[in-house]
Amino acid sequence: MPDKFQLLHRYWGYDTFRPLQEEVIDSVVQGLDVLVLLPTGGGKSLCYQLPALMREGLCLVVSPLIALMKDQVQHLGDKGLKAACLVSGMRGEESTKVLYNAIAGELKFLYVSPERLRNRRFIEHLRQMKVGLIAVDEAHCISQWGYDFRPPYLQIAEIRAYHPHTPLIALTATATPAVVDDICQRLQMHYCRRFKGSFYRSNLSYQVWRGDDMTTRLLDLLQREEGAAIVYARNRRLTQSVADLLNANNVTAACYHAGLDMNERDRRQSLWMEGKCRVMVATNAFGMGIDKPDVRLVVHLDIPDSLEAYYQEAGRAGRDGRPARAVLLCSRADDARLERDLDIDFPQVGYIRNIYKALCNFYKIPMGSGADSCYDFDLVEICNAYNLDVRRFYSACRFLEKEGLISLPDREEAFSQLFIPLKRDELYRFQVDHLVMGNLLLSIIRLYPGLFTGATSIDEGRVARQCLMEPCEVVSLLVQMNDMHVVEYHPRPTKPQILFPSARINEKDLFLNDECYSQLRSSAHQRKEAILQYVHDDRQCRSRQLLAYFGEDDSSNCGICDVCRKKKTSNLPPVEEKVAEMLDQGALSVKELCGNLENMGYPDASGVVKALLDKGVVYLDKNLFVNSR
Repeated sequence: MPDKFQLLHRYWGYDTFRPLQEEVIDSVVQGLDVLVLLPTGGGKSLCYQLPALMREGLCLVVSPLIALMKDQVQHLGDKGLKAACLVSGMRGEESTKVLYNAIAGELKFLYVSPERLRNRRFIEHLRQMKVGLIAVDEAHCISQWGYDFRPPYLQIAEIRAYHPHTPLIALTATATPAVVDDICQRLQMHYCRRFKGSFYRSNLSYQVWRGDDMTTRLLDLLQREEGAAIVYARNRRLTQSVADLLNANNVTAACYHAGLDMNERDRRQSLWMEGKCRVMVATNAFGMGIDKPDVRLVVHLDIPDSLEAYYQEAGRAGRDGRPARAVLLCSRADDARLERDLDIDFPQVGYIRNIYKALCNFYKIPMGSGADSCYDFDLVEICNAYNLDVRRFYSACRFLEKEGLISLPDREEAFSQLFIPLKRDELYRFQVDHLVMGNLLLSIIRLYPGLFTGATSIDEGRVARQCLMEPCEVVSLLVQMNDMHVVEYHPRPTKPQILFPSARINEKDLFLNDECYSQLRSSAHQRKEAILQYVHDDRQCRSRQLLAYFGEDDSSNCGICDVCRKKKTSNLPPVEEKVAEMLDQGALSVKELCGNLENMGYPDASGVVKALLDKGVVYLDKNLFVNSR
């Protein structure tokens, strides 16, 4: 059996494991079922990828996020490991090749969506595969009491019957104790080991600010705070207006939402990642899979729907370990809005059935037909055609998706696909006869080693940068090579798609369990109550509130949230309390802080600052005074 430390160094470049990783890996290698609860950035993927290399057979990975599946496949391929994924929209011959490679033992990792587990053809092939490990990512999706319940996850327990001696590892970053118990029960993990990392972020200051003029407070905050920032807003219109406001006040900002053209979103994300744009103002469509370590500030302009969602989004700040802030701005109208949103998010069951009928009629799908059909999805056009409320319609669509009746891949989850069907000697002859195209292919092969195994997700922009070309040139050459049957190239769709996995049925026959639906609504209501409690509780440390929600009841006060700071400064002399309040709004240089004190009538500014330093209320970070972290 390969040595775990040698594998860690060879494929990941590390010599030591992060907390809990080694214990998890040892348990999986021993053949035990394992549940891993680690916060985002805690190294969950290594917990199944490395032991998969130590066990014989294929590692089957179930994941709900197409973009992250493709990203993992690319990263594994870059390491020289054979991996592939099966996603909606793949051509029949492409998915067949992937399945045959998995059966033949030519793949080490196969990523699939939970919806794929309902496919009879896939199940038939799965029975023939030698599966050494089953990994379930985002495992909280299997629990109907969680914040992101997805019914197709319930199929996972059934596939265990085909490989009864294969261990299963379930991984999640956000689960309450009740959800953890539910995960184990629904995945039939009766004798599993549970590993839970702490959710405590010692460098992250959680703050709640109340008021009505949120944009003014946001602007003031960003002008005082340095570094990259993310601002979350609930709708597209607000992201644009806030970005315009920031740019007009010399704070470089871009907005990001699902309504933008894909290329434009990629461009804006790249500008932000590269530090050319300081602030990304976005809906919650932004952030999944983004790993920018130097984000100093995450601001929410509205209260999120749950503490799980808030913890995940706020946690994108300060991943480099340096001081960072997560500020939640809320107004008096938020409580009522959350209650209204609950009615929109959970429309009546009869309404959902009618939406299914409307969708099938819109795309002219006859009864009993339409399996695996795919269409352009224009949400506004459909709503206008049937005079529907956009938000309520979309909520119904998402529930139909959870039931496996439709699939709505996010536009940012769509990538171009490339496959090279040629043998090595054929490819060599092509390169000799077509120098420019041949050099382009060589560069792409270096970036994406799995191109000969099956359809691989590629980024034309990344290829263009590598080859010192324009993206349009790369696309043009790939189209030409596709016409010459040298490659199979499928550019990513420019419009969102809707997929019907199965044939149309009568909407009256849709099995939508009213009792279960009512329980889901009740769980959502409890999650909304929990985040409102967090917002309104000004007595208990914010970090302790979050940790208690996730089952950590023995934590201490963080000392750096708004509640702890208020307690820390309540007994300070008036001038020192004033300084602490100033720094609550952002870091200040020595010159700025002393200037403010002198303007307030305190000539001994340096003495006041020294007293604050001695008491630990403030400290210097890169020549800037900040509140004690």
